Amino acid sequence: MHNKDNIIITNRLLIGRNEWCQLPELHIPAIKAKIDTGAKTSALHAFNIRCVRKNLKKFIRFDMHPLQGNARTIVSCISPLVDERHIMSSSGHIEHRYVILTTVVIADQQWSIEVTLSNRDPLRYRLLLGREALNNRVLIDPSLSCHQKKIRYKKAFRLYHPKL
Repeated sequence: MHNKDNIIITNRLLIGRNEWCQLPELHIPAIKAKIDTGAKTSALHAFNIRCVRKNLKKFIRFDMHPLQGNARTIVSCISPLVDERHIMSSSGHIEHRYVILTTVVIADQQWSIEVTLSNRDPLRYRLLLGREALNNRVLIDPSLSCHQKKIRYKKAFRLYHPKL
């Protein structure tokens, strides 16, 4: 390995096979993401997805359950529509999905990512980060889990329900 390669590698964030993230533009202070280099695009859990117009622009309104195994915590989101795509799901079915652009925060770093919206209720993780969101930013060690930040479920729950 050349010295130049070492410099590039050391500037990347080391993450594990899953990580706690924030999506501040969607008012999501904590969401556990599965890191999936087998997936090209990222996917965010969403239901009640509807396209709306505001000032002649298309927006997507949707609700989501940000915490795994908790259907009572709901966050309502709105974001400009970036695109619509046909994506092959993990089960092999082609799905029509809306695409939004949002900021992801992992540790002290943040960047914009495209995510498709899909009902991920049957799946364990509410956010899947694919290759396009991770390229040239991270190094993944699959032996690690929540390497950048470990959040206990109670703490994550209190972020959504501070008065309880």
